[in-house]
Amino acid sequence: MDLARTEVSQGDERARTVRGSAARLGLMAVPVAFFAVFFAYPVAAIVARGLDVDGAWRFGRIGDVLAQSDMRHVLWFTTWQALASTALTLLIALPGAYVFARFDFPGKQILRAVVTVPFVLPTVVVGTAFLALVGRGGLLDELWGVRLDTTVWAILLAHVFFNYAVVVRTVGGLWAQLDPRQEEAARMLGASRLRAWRQVTLPALAPAVAAAALMVFLFTFTSFGVVQILGGPTFSTLEVEIYRQTSQVFDLSTAAVLTLVQFAAVAAVLAVHAWTVRRRESALRLVDAATTARRPRGAGQWSLLAGVLAVIAVLLVLPPAVLVQRSLGASGFGYYRALTREDGGAFLVPPIEALGNSLQYAVAATGIAVVIGALAATALTRRDAGRFVRGFDALLMLPLGVSAVTVGFGFLIALDEPPLDLRSSWILVPLAQALVGVPFVVRTMLPVLRAVDGRLREAAAVLGASPWRVWREVDLPMVRRALLVAAGFAFAVSLGEFGATVFLARPDNPTLPVAVARLLGRPGDLNYGRAMALSTILMLVCAVALVVLERLRTDRSGEF
Repeated sequence: MDLARTEVSQGDERARTVRGSAARLGLMAVPVAFFAVFFAYPVAAIVARGLDVDGAWRFGRIGDVLAQSDMRHVLWFTTWQALASTALTLLIALPGAYVFARFDFPGKQILRAVVTVPFVLPTVVVGTAFLALVGRGGLLDELWGVRLDTTVWAILLAHVFFNYAVVVRTVGGLWAQLDPRQEEAARMLGASRLRAWRQVTLPALAPAVAAAALMVFLFTFTSFGVVQILGGPTFSTLEVEIYRQTSQVFDLSTAAVLTLVQFAAVAAVLAVHAWTVRRRESALRLVDAATTARRPRGAGQWSLLAGVLAVIAVLLVLPPAVLVQRSLGASGFGYYRALTREDGGAFLVPPIEALGNSLQYAVAATGIAVVIGALAATALTRRDAGRFVRGFDALLMLPLGVSAVTVGFGFLIALDEPPLDLRSSWILVPLAQALVGVPFVVRTMLPVLRAVDGRLREAAAVLGASPWRVWREVDLPMVRRALLVAAGFAFAVSLGEFGATVFLARPDNPTLPVAVARLLGRPGDLNYGRAMALSTILMLVCAVALVVLERLRTDRSGEF
């Protein structure tokens, strides 16, 4: 009898395992199909068309393109400015990470939100803000006759502005949980403050620093909006050159080669990062972050806090403030009122209609990203997932490293025949925006889903609950807040997407980033002022989304 019961129990366990694997594969089916149809297919289509010459693929075209001196210069500048931006961001932001991790001071939570605002701003707004600060007729030009928009420093500083929060959140989040007594023990054994930090704290922070450096490098290596606005004809990254070759020169062959080069470079960086992080990961003694922060002591710590506050004021607060001031101009809200009038130029509708278009597209893209990302995160929840599932996890991050310009133009090339003839459909824009939002949804929800006690799911399954009911009754109540946070990130990212949307948004339905870029591309003070006004509106909408997100965020929601 006992043997029979054991066999029945083992049979039930095997059945539950089979059902769990089938459910996980079922959850993966929709995200896999989504990425196959709306990411892999368009990118492959445009690359194939670019390399196809008279019915034959010419891989030798890769060598031909890279042999051109101007293309080698673009590749060199893309790599150089990404490395320089990463190093400069780490240099400026690491003191800020320490201050937010170890110091407790009035207004800290508000300041944390202020620091995070630049990260959710569209790159077009970032470029416009720095153009108002360092460009022709900007604040520096008016006060001291200094212009930086024709130099690489404008691009580097704009990248630091955009990525400052990445370092503060990623490194500072771990730094706040490191037990300070380990460094104090080294000091008691005779080590200097610098040596204790270098030999005790820095090795523990290395994985977080590497992760922050990776994200900053990827964001700056694939930079488009910032370089497009501030670089002018002098500076061009791979992403900007792909856009130029695709939309202005109409050389798909060169654009396809540059897309492959960018993809290979991003894949190599991700592989090196994964290998180095695995080698340096170690068990850490972590404590509650609330117990490690204290008020600054001594002149040195107060000076450090003052220095960090000064950097935040000049680097993070001043550019948006100048943007707002330029949007008002000498006539108050004149530029804003001008947004409600048609001009018969770059727009077929009043520019202010771009706000409604952007909100509608962003809501639709958020819905798509949340559904696809939630299904993918649920499928990835189990830590014993096989190689196929882990490979799927890596696949979800590819849209962040592949040219958005290529994706947008690929949509027009690939989705032009039944049953996927979507060229005239409004859904193209939200689909492209959702591709960028899905990774943020997955990264926000996955840590929370993995923190759910698996025994609760098993108990519900033993009691006969279906996989859908297990998710609804067990997972959803615990991850509801993380789901809302993920939706907030997806909304902000979709609202500011520019690289793909610039190809897909129709003249009678422009989005805010596309409208800003078009206005900046036209001469005249009125167009410049309206671009500043639209950028301010877009910045305020993103800031409101961030405030809502910050109110919903919990420690278990993870950091971006």
